[in-house]
Amino acid sequence: MDLPSAGEIVKAVRGEIHKVIIGQDDTIDLMLASLLCGGHVLLEGPPGTGKTFLVQTFAACLSLSFGRIQFTPDMMPGDVLGTNLFDFRTNSFILTKGPIFTQVLLADEINRTPPKTQAALLQAMNEREVSIEGQTYALGEEFMVVATQNPIEQHGTYPLPEAQLDRFLFKLAVGYPSRDEEREIVRCHGHRTAMPKISDFGLAPLVSHGTLSEMRAITAGIRLSDELVDYIVDIVRATRRHGTIETGASPRAANMMASAARAHAAVCGRDFVIPDDVKRLAPPLLRHRVIMTAEADIEGVTCDDAIRAIVDQTPAPR
Repeated sequence: MDLPSAGEIVKAVRGEIHKVIIGQDDTIDLMLASLLCGGHVLLEGPPGTGKTFLVQTFAACLSLSFGRIQFTPDMMPGDVLGTNLFDFRTNSFILTKGPIFTQVLLADEINRTPPKTQAALLQAMNEREVSIEGQTYALGEEFMVVATQNPIEQHGTYPLPEAQLDRFLFKLAVGYPSRDEEREIVRCHGHRTAMPKISDFGLAPLVSHGTLSEMRAITAGIRLSDELVDYIVDIVRATRRHGTIETGASPRAANMMASAARAHAAVCGRDFVIPDDVKRLAPPLLRHRVIMTAEADIEGVTCDDAIRAIVDQTPAPR
């Protein structure tokens, strides 16, 4: 497979998703970029904006198995990972796998469960394997977490630990659609109150396991010049010195930005990264990795404001 062939597949997947999902172009493109570089995504938006439906459609169009965990305050790590149960017929313990054993995992309302249960995802997101009672189980290279959270309702929620936030490649804001998009949503889906079933749309699975592996290999080979490596490092290091930021991004953020920039270039059909790739990805890639100062919060300076200022102040290579 070559880059033009991979680009045609990306275009076809985009079109298949848009048979069901209206709008959300940027979110879809960044989810595809995340898939190509093996990243995880955190979707933040108010209820009813189609986050769950988008993830189900995404998995269906890519021939990936889909699993869902509806996080609640009383959920335990074993509910996520699974547990060994004694089988009296065989007189031995047998693993009952939890919902994490899938390819695309929707962690719905991830901030509604305590940190102990949230931490059950840490090893899976970083190493694509889990440890259960001393035994390690692989999840596969296709494993991808797409988590959702509601930014409006804070009662009964738990902040995600910084270590877990750092494992998400992107934090994407899913907002309300435009008037024309909302009108089209009502026209297409306004005859039902419940969420439609994916099977009703006859979506074609377009990407096999082998195809995805080839696309990822092509993405990893996208050219990233030394000047752009310096540009990425300078932006990430600037988050640690900016006056409105108390804690800046980690070295992992620089690695992830380089990988994401390659994937974004591939989604755009290019075999090389340009500064605009980095500028486009900086807010969704860094907004959840920095902690603002108390003074900045009081003055209403957001993470995105600080990141855009850093990008504007950092000289881009020609």
